[in-house]
Amino acid sequence: HLDLHGHVRDEARTALASFIQNSHAMDFRTLLIIHGRGLKSDVGPVLKESVVKWLTTGTLSHLVLAFCSARPCDGGTGALYVLLKKRPAKSKWKRPL
Repeated sequence: HLDLHGHVRDEARTALASFIQNSHAMDFRTLLIIHGRGLKSDVGPVLKESVVKWLTTGTLSHLVLAFCSARPCDGGTGALYVLLKKRPAKSKWKRPL
């Protein structure tokens, strides 16, 4: 899981990208991203909206299969379950040199 509480937008984007790329490289398939609901923010849920945008566009979108809000015991609408795509299998055949 990754908790983004206390991060500003740029720090959160870097942390999220690194976390997802590392998780995909280690063959993890399901992740929990805690972004918070933005109740203490004057402008609303900044990270919540940004995380959804980052997961659906750009460099992370090709690694993400799906995501949805978490169950209440895992953070409810302040968190997301993220399902990553499988890594491509290595070919059994060796290519000629």
